Amino acid sequence: MRKSHPIRRVVLATAATVSGVVLLLSLKPASDPAAASAAGAAQQQTTAGQKSPQGGQQGGAQAAAGAGTVTGDATQTQYGTVQVRLTVSNGKITKAEAVQAPKGGLSDQKTALAVPKLNQEAVATQSAQIDTVSGATYTSNGYKKSLQSALDRMKTSAGSSKGTSAGSSSSGAAQARTVTGKVAQTQYGPVQVRITVSGGKITKAEAVQAPKGGLSDQKTALAVPKLNQEAVTAGNATIDAVSGATYTSTGYKQSLQSALDQAGG
Repeated sequence: MRKSHPIRRVVLATAATVSGVVLLLSLKPASDPAAASAAGAAQQQTTAGQKSPQGGQQGGAQAAAGAGTVTGDATQTQYGTVQVRLTVSNGKITKAEAVQAPKGGLSDQKTALAVPKLNQEAVATQSAQIDTVSGATYTSNGYKKSLQSALDRMKTSAGSSKGTSAGSSSSGAAQARTVTGKVAQTQYGPVQVRITVSGGKITKAEAVQAPKGGLSDQKTALAVPKLNQEAVTAGNATIDAVSGATYTSTGYKQSLQSALDQAGG
């Protein structure tokens, strides 16, 4: 048999070794820096994609936070109580309703006539500057007073929600406070007035003391609601005396003026 040449055996061994090295290199996991960078970027994009829905939910929650209801003060009128509640969204009135209104007898008809119109006007004008409904003057005036107090609360809430110092300042200026005037003695009994002030304006006035007993009861029931209404409308103590209740009217104005003095004019 023919023997293999020594040189040929060396060549074959070398070729086998080179082939083995090449095979091992081809099986080694890739550690290219560019590939690793691309993988890292893909991971960051995936993380950002997971966070974005949460951000959208937070934004939606903040937008929804602008909605809510605000209820005004209960306003006493000659024929009963009127109180207005507003539904507010993004700083605008979207709905107005009277949660209290005069009722019983003829008042039922007047309330049914006036309240829907007043509700509609409140939403349309976005203010308390609305027309009085003919034939329902007392209900209309009471509605407007309660509506104004609800609007004042709405502004106060909007100011307090601001995180800036300017927002806090405006909130403090709009904050409502109650001031009671001095007792004014009249020929028929004491008169004392308490007012609620917000944003430098009278939003509510009431007589915490008034003449009573006998004929005084009738005169007080006639005069005080009118005087309360006039105080809010005028914003000062320069209001007309109610005919037939001169002493009560004079005492009311004196106590009202002392309350205004305490409130800073």
